[in-house]
Formats: sequence, structure tokens, C-alpha cells
Amino acid sequence: MYLAKVHNPSSRLTHDTVEHVRYRILQHFNTTPDKYSVIFTSGCTAALKLVAESFPWRPPTATEPASQFCYLTDNHTSVVGIRGVTSALGVVSLPVSPEEIEARARDVAQSECSSCQTPHLFCYPAQSNFSGRKYSLGYVRGIQARKLYPACDSQGRWFVVLDAASFASCSPLDLQEHPADFVPFSFYKMFGFPTGLGALLVRNDTAALLRKAYFGGGTAAAYLAGENYYVPTPNMANRFEDGTVSFLDIIALNHSFDALHTLTGGMDKVQLHTFGLARYTYMLLSSLCHGNGQPVAQIYSDSEFENPSTQGAILNFNLTDCHGQIVGYSQVDKLASLFNIHVRTGCFCNTGACQLFLGTTNQDVKSNLQAGHVCGDDVDLVNGRPTGSVRVSFGYMSTFRDCQNFLNFIVDCFVEKPVEVDQVKLERLKSNTSSRGSSQCLLTVLTNGEPKHIDNREHASTDPVVNECGGKAITKEAKSQGKAQYLTNIYIYPIKSCAAFEVTDWPVCPLGLLHDRGWMVVNGNGVCLNQKREPRLCLIHPQIYLPSNTLLLQASGMDTISVPLENHNEPHQSHGVCQSKLCGDRVQTVDCGDEAASWLSEFLGQPCRLIRQSPDFIRNMKKGHEKGVLSTALSLVNEAQYLMINHSSDHQPLDIHELVSRFRANLVISGLEPFEEDDWSHLIIGNTHFQVAGRCGRCQIIGVDQNTGAKTKEPLLSLSAYRKGKVTFGVYLVHQSLDGSNATLSVGAPVMSQWSG
Repeated sequence: MYLAKVHNPSSRLTHDTVEHVRYRILQHFNTTPDKYSVIFTSGCTAALKLVAESFPWRPPTATEPASQFCYLTDNHTSVVGIRGVTSALGVVSLPVSPEEIEARARDVAQSECSSCQTPHLFCYPAQSNFSGRKYSLGYVRGIQARKLYPACDSQGRWFVVLDAASFASCSPLDLQEHPADFVPFSFYKMFGFPTGLGALLVRNDTAALLRKAYFGGGTAAAYLAGENYYVPTPNMANRFEDGTVSFLDIIALNHSFDALHTLTGGMDKVQLHTFGLARYTYMLLSSLCHGNGQPVAQIYSDSEFENPSTQGAILNFNLTDCHGQIVGYSQVDKLASLFNIHVRTGCFCNTGACQLFLGTTNQDVKSNLQAGHVCGDDVDLVNGRPTGSVRVSFGYMSTFRDCQNFLNFIVDCFVEKPVEVDQVKLERLKSNTSSRGSSQCLLTVLTNGEPKHIDNREHASTDPVVNECGGKAITKEAKSQGKAQYLTNIYIYPIKSCAAFEVTDWPVCPLGLLHDRGWMVVNGNGVCLNQKREPRLCLIHPQIYLPSNTLLLQASGMDTISVPLENHNEPHQSHGVCQSKLCGDRVQTVDCGDEAASWLSEFLGQPCRLIRQSPDFIRNMKKGHEKGVLSTALSLVNEAQYLMINHSSDHQPLDIHELVSRFRANLVISGLEPFEEDDWSHLIIGNTHFQVAGRCGRCQIIGVDQNTGAKTKEPLLSLSAYRKGKVTFGVYLVHQSLDGSNATLSVGAPVMSQWSG
């Protein structure tokens, strides 16, 4: 640590304060500087990487075996990633399932305790970041003493990495009782602040084994620039903290520890509080059923939340509809954000646990990748099977009201009414603890004391001859017989997230409708604004006039201004080509000038600029849509060139303008049965051929009143009426071919469809 080398008063004070924080950290984990050293890192991942790069791995020799890197399959990616270091060193990597640790344990004979000094490393999480399962802290001594698998099967010295990143946020860890050799963790997971700061606790008895190749500022006792001579500093922390540590963030930890103890009274109380919230939520969510008796949630847990020593404050699940089908986690995430509920979705950087609970094979993971699904994307279902799940985590600042808000959100948006409760399961769960209340209390909590937002229609039928709309099943051949299908409305959205511009005839270009989503508004940091971040975007009404080559910006209380559709003098302007990011894609854009920027900044009340996609830039559609869909170029749209909706699929029914403002469709068609378009593979509108790229999920913009720009939950309260068992509305289209270079779509054009399969 470079601060230790400077002795002026300010540096000395900073150094002493940082050292005091080290003592507080060790005290928090019930240990002392005599037993452990604190090495500050940028996070838990950096701490694990430090162990991987400095552990004394040994290749096999004639007399001793190679080192082993063993890890629990229920581990974070950052642990499994140590394989990337060990594989090049001849080190054996061995994944271990949770059941094997004790099931394959055996007493090691004294004769086996030879003088073999080969170092081995075993890594496991104190708490699974996927399911919240707490693994026995007794594994630490058991592995070190070679009493548990895999240590009992291999000679040598065994060291333990106890990943405390998830565990330390809500549970007490006593390192006197469980002296792990290495303990990585992250402070933002404990306190929420500071971010970008973690630590590695290293047992001093183990520290001498670690080897370090690179040396940075503050890590050397002495070195020569002209000769290969270097002596590391004897202080463990200084030796591994290259350069200046993030001392302001470290000092902030003083306030974090003060707040934690003042507000909670200690980690034992935090554990009881957070476990109580998680257990309450688990009991209610696992007992909830749709009106036809189908469970609402599939919960991924090894326990029934009986004991805080075996289960942490994490609830992992997927929701199911009234037919037992999984609801994609992306749909849950998008709607939760509108209720200001923050969940995490996906596999949570824990592929091993994700595969175990979802029943996903290794081949499934590879096939999903080929289908376009990668970690962190929104592809939540592949062939109807989930690629991840939803996780709710509780912290010491969480409240009982948070649990109620979350459960009410589930009921409002995903439960087929009336709400039912599995009373047998609920009573059994209640018997495991001193939980109060009854199933009637549960219904009262979920409905706020009255059947508000409850749809009292009959239970949904699961009879295969009844379709999802409640009517008799209709064959594909009969659906469209005797009905004229035609295009009723065309809308373009010149500026992304702003109001629609309705036309009756409009040119088609290689990117879709000409100038559709050709522009977007970015904030002062260059980040694209949408209605979730800036709801007043919907009050901006752009219009395009092709004869005059202009884009008009209009809004109430503002003078109308015009922006050229194309500016051939862009290279000579101070605002030129710039890079932006959209839906994870890098896009090349052109700034539209100071006049438009000033107009937008005044109306939105924050620094903004108007940019448009560079005409020389090509952005291709991502994988993840239906198989066989042609790769096409895109404008600044999210998914595909067009969104088409069928007016008959709306069950309200809404006024066409309200329908479009909520779902922001380009094309509206009529003359069809509800949701008939879901089964199409191709269609022709007029003389233009299209291919169906997939179904459209719910858009977050439906939570914004398009007339006032105010955020509102009211549209969401009737989502079950919209869904009718569906989690999509509308389909994406891409060009299959263009009939001539001057193709045009016109209202009234006939629509001809082709069924998939």
C-alpha cells in the first residue's frame, strides 16, 4: 500500500485510519491481526483471482502428485474461473457435488498421513448465491484435517477458500471457530456502499506459502531498476496491495459499520430479521395457487426455510401460469421494475446450481448458446424451458412491507383470479415455526382486505378443446375462413420512445419503415433515454415531411423546430460522429446539432442531445428469435424491424390510439381471430413479403400515461385481462423480400398469412 511510504500529516492520518478499518473488519469476523491479514481488493472476484495467481500450485513429480483444485458445483463463476489459471499448470480440477462431501467421507489411516507436502485447494460458498442454502462451516476444519471428501482421498496439505460474499451480508461468521485459509467477500453486498471494494482475509499461518510475481508501488522492501533484484515488504497486506488503495472508500467503511451496529444491534439480529422476512415470503408464495388450483410458483430450494443456520435470506423461483407453463423471468423483471421492486434474474453467475434446479443438461447449455442465448440476455425460454429464474434477496434494511408489496405484485400481475391457497401446505409450513395467522389472513394480506383488483370470472379451463380466450377451439384452416384480413393502421416512431406519427402510405426501406426509430435522445452522459428513465418523452410529437426533407419537433408549450432528415455537411460540423449504446449494441450515430439539443433540454429539464443513426452504420438483428429467421439490418429499434399487432387480440377492447400508445406497434391488422398471428411464419401485406421473427413480450412503456407523461400502475392492474394466459402481445416482423426498390405500405392493403409448421 503506497500510503505507508509517505509520512506527511495528511498521509499519516489516512494510513492510520485505514489500519483502524482493518481492525474493525477482523473484529467483525471475530478474529485478530495475529491470526489474519486484510488485503483490500476491488471486489470478491479480484480477491479470488489473487488467490488463484498466488497459490503455490505444483505439477506432478516422480514422488508426489500434482496439486488439486477442487470446488463445489454450487459455486460462483468467479470460483470456477480459477480453472483458467490451473489448467495451464498441470493442476487437476475436480468439481464436487454437495452430496459427495459427507457421503464419501472416510477416516484417513495414520499411515496415509505421510510427509507429502503437495498443496491442494478446496473452494466452497458459505451460502449459495443461487438458492440461499448455507453449507456447514464445519467443512473448513473437516477438509483441512482430511476427514471429508475430496481431501480424504488425496495426500498432501489441504487449504480452504470460504467464499463469504453471499453469506456475510446477513449472517455472522466466526473465524476463530472456522479458520478458513482464505475468505473473500465484498463490502457492497454487506452494506450497499462502497461499491468496487472487497477484501481477502488471509490466515497468517498460510500467508508464507503465497507467491507473487508482479510488484507495484508500495509492495517492495527494496528493488533495483538495473538488476533483477527485488525483496518484498514483510507486511502481508502491503505486499499484495499494488499501488494506492481506494482509501476514501475504505474510510467510508467506518460509517458503514457504525450504521450497521446502530440500526441492527449486530449480525445475529440481522440474520434473524432477514430470515424471518424470507420465510414469510416463502410460505405465502409457495402456498399461492391460481383459481384452478395450479401453483403460482416453482421454488428452487433444498429446504422449507425451517432454520436460519441452513437457509439464508434468498428466495429463488419461477412463476407459472394457470396451465402450468413457466412465465419467462424477463417478463417478471420488466413488470417488477414498474412496481419499484428490484429482483435479479438469470442464472446469477452460478451455472452449477442453475443446472441442478432447472434440470438443464450440459448439452442443453450448449444448445441454448447455439440458439442465441448468452449469459445476461433476455432469452428466458428456449423451447418452452427456462434458461434461468427470479431471485429475491433480503437485507437488513428490508421490511415486512417490502414482502407484502412483492406478494401483492405477484397477485396483481400473475395470478389467475380468484386467489386460491393450498391450505394443507400452508398449515404444514406454519407448524414448522411459530408463524401467526391463517389462510384467511393470507388472502387478506394479498388483497388488502378486500377483493380489489380481483377478477371474479370463472376458473380458467384446462380442457384442450377450450382455447385460451375461453371459447371453443377453432382449427387453423377455419380461423380465417370468410374473413377479410387487411392493414388498418401504420405508425412510425421517428424518435425512439417519443410519440407515434400515423400515416396512411409510407415507403419501406432495408431497415423497415423509412425513418422509423432513426433518432434517439441521449442524456448528458450519452446514455439513451427511454420512457422508464424520462416519461415526458411521450409528450414529444415528431412529424416527418418527406417533400421538405425535415423532421419537426412539437410539444405543448414549446415552439416547433425542424431538423434536416439528412445533413450532407456533417463532417464540417463540430457535432459529428459519436458512439452510443443501445440494447447492448454499439451503434454509430450523428449528433443533430445544438438547436435540437437546447429544445430537448428545455422541455425535459435536463441536458440532452438528439442523435440519429449514421447512414453508413449497419446494425444486425441479434440471435434468439425464431429458427430460420433471416439476419436483417436494424434501425434504433430494440428487437426487429416491425412490430405488428392484431386488434382482435386485445380483450379490453381499447381505443386504437390507446392500444398503439401502450404497445407502440408499427402495423395494426384486423379481420383475424384473437392471437391467430402467434402461429404465423410468413405473411404478405400488399406486395411486401414478411417473415415472423417471434412474439413480442410486454413493454415497460405501458406503465406511463401517454397523455400526461406520468408514471402509473393502473394499466398494470388489468394485465391479467390482457394476458388471458398469454405473456406476449403482437409479433415481430422482418423483410423477407422487397418487391422493387420503391416498396410502399398502404392502409387497406390485404394481408395474406402462412402458418408455421
